[in-house]
Amino acid sequence: MELYTFAKENGKFITNFSSNFMMSRIIQTDKTTHIGCMYLEEKGVIGYHQAVVPQLLLVAGGEGYVRAETEEYIKVQSGDAIFWQKDEWHETKTDVGLTAIVIESEALNPSAFMGLKNRRMFLKLKKSSFTLLLNK
Repeated sequence: MELYTFAKENGKFITNFSSNFMMSRIIQTDKTTHIGCMYLEEKGVIGYHQAVVPQLLLVAGGEGYVRAETEEYIKVQSGDAIFWQKDEWHETKTDVGLTAIVIESEALNPSAFMGLKNRRMFLKLKKSSFTLLLNK
């Protein structure tokens, strides 16, 4: 599991075509890609299962907790992007509600556009036996 951020402060200010906005790039793929929106109500859960293909979960609203193959849950909130490799066991749950966009494809490389959320958190996760790719 890898935790990225697509928060506004990591975006790029766009002025082309008289524009005036921030854009946080997320992903680019040349293969078949499935994109959906998940709405978890209070106490909602996406049960513990293996990813059929690589998955990127973009938390758009609310907050919750994710885990991979350990019992340790990591808190996530709006602006967080969680990436699971194919066959990686994982679960998502929330106490207060969570809305997320899910992107599923064999050709996902979130590190091409997004930075890891927090190096200190990743050192903690690494000790918990998660598979991580740390930015240098």
